[in-house]
Amino acid sequence: MPFIKLSEREEFLASHIVNAAYIVHKELGPGLLEKIYEICVAHVLQKEGIKVLRQKVLPVKFQEITFQEGLRLDLYIEDCIIVEIKAVDVVNPVWQAQVLSHLKLSGHHVGFLINFNVPLIKNGIRRYTK
Repeated sequence: MPFIKLSEREEFLASHIVNAAYIVHKELGPGLLEKIYEICVAHVLQKEGIKVLRQKVLPVKFQEITFQEGLRLDLYIEDCIIVEIKAVDVVNPVWQAQVLSHLKLSGHHVGFLINFNVPLIKNGIRRYTK
């Protein structure tokens, strides 16, 4: 896959997303429901003035039809970064494909899969670019 150079804005937001994950994980630790982590990460980012939409519907277009109920994004950051939140023992490879599909369908360049059910959050953060 070719290297994608992200914009300064995308890099800025990406660093804030990672920082928010660290803050939430440090305070709450592993073992909670995904929705709790989703709400808390959104809260940390919003306190920093970053626009966050939770459970954003991403329409899917196929030929001449559009499915409004197509996909649901856990977090949609500043209309350009997708974040999928997990709280599982083992990350299923299909979730990587899910993030990459969301990037393809949205036309965005960067997405995250963040699993909070890990002892060290650095081991739960995966960044994907397309």
